Amino acid sequence: MTGHVYKSTGSWYTVKTQLGEVYQCRIKGKFRIKGIKSTNPIAVGDVVDFELETKNDEISGIIYKIHDRANYIVRKSVNLSKQTHIISANIDQVFLMITIDNPPTFTSFIDRFLVTAEAYSIKAILLFNKIDTYDEETLLEVKYLAHVYRKIGYECIGISAKTGRNVEKVKTLMRDRVSMFSGHSGVGKSTLVNAIEPNLNLKTKEISAQHMQGQHTTTFAEMFDTSFGAKIIDTPGIKGFGVVDMDKEEVGDYFPEIFNLKQDCKFNNCLHVQEPKCAIKRAVEDGVIAYSRYRSYLQILEGEEETYRTDNWDNA
Repeated sequence: MTGHVYKSTGSWYTVKTQLGEVYQCRIKGKFRIKGIKSTNPIAVGDVVDFELETKNDEISGIIYKIHDRANYIVRKSVNLSKQTHIISANIDQVFLMITIDNPPTFTSFIDRFLVTAEAYSIKAILLFNKIDTYDEETLLEVKYLAHVYRKIGYECIGISAKTGRNVEKVKTLMRDRVSMFSGHSGVGKSTLVNAIEPNLNLKTKEISAQHMQGQHTTTFAEMFDTSFGAKIIDTPGIKGFGVVDMDKEEVGDYFPEIFNLKQDCKFNNCLHVQEPKCAIKRAVEDGVIAYSRYRSYLQILEGEEETYRTDNWDNA
């Protein structure tokens, strides 16, 4: 039998067939150690083959094959830095939810996420949530950030999951596609999913006032079918985003504005750091490339871990 993985809890996987039958499945014994470095060998969105077994009058499945993935979003595992964690697979687009405060989303996190999406050719759309709560000064920050990313080519939408502002616009972009929603805990992913499809009734929690951080409400990634022909993948809130499997020479290719100008550098192998007559450094000095983007590029190039919640908006 063949089906899509809708939920992964680490040891059990909820698999749905094309006929709509749902089975709880686990991995065939030796499957785990077959050269898979990820902490989760099977991810939500995977297409798998499985066979049924009956034990104590209960039917479950044994997964024995993963179909080739069209793409996936991957990051460094939080506790095991040498391993990776696949957030979800076979997705058409990803919505990255951003809040200026309550909790803050910094440009280093946004850029790392976008670089990974670019590396796997996944369309990324930025959703600036909670705009109904912002004062004039904060709204200016939203407009500035949206300008930075629109200039590069990313679609940016100001939304309010609570009031419903621009939710229909998001739904239109989602029709007949598999969409993943991601962002820090507390940015409103589950609230937005509930606004998009109220019947799902996902749990939500308030922000921790002491630390201005969201509390984890989604423990595992999970895919949902909607009434309007879209699939939603809701993911746990993530603190940091470690970029994986990139050579220094290719990092710049995943920054569209760097990729578009690199042919103007004097040296073909220019890393845009110390080299003379570098078109990228000149573009940063001239304000053509945002300094925050160049800083993120350097951090990834040098292998620095993301400075979560210590970044400075003034330098953005």
